[in-house]
Amino acid sequence: MLDFSTFAEFSRTNCIGICAFLVPANLLTTLLTVILAILGRSNHQIWQSVSLASIFATFMIYHVYTWFMIGVVMLPTYILLALAITCLLTNFVTVILHKRYFCHQNISQNA
Repeated sequence: MLDFSTFAEFSRTNCIGICAFLVPANLLTTLLTVILAILGRSNHQIWQSVSLASIFATFMIYHVYTWFMIGVVMLPTYILLALAITCLLTNFVTVILHKRYFCHQNISQNA
């Protein structure tokens, strides 16, 4: 049986390693999503990038909440939470803007 307290303890114990992976992963996958949208790639490629970026951002949010659960309220926890939320919002705004501007433009060019 899965126990959330075990996962939370693992997250807090390995904080430096988890953050050393998740911070660049969040930034790089969000940047990849924006670049794919600017280049006008297909919706499938963009959604793959958004999915991966959302997984990393969600893991970052869960990691920060494990620290909030034990009462650690410090500046790094808020910075990491803000980074994860910003990456999530950037990815979904990129999808919306890509659908609004690039998808309609591609249809009109083919006609």
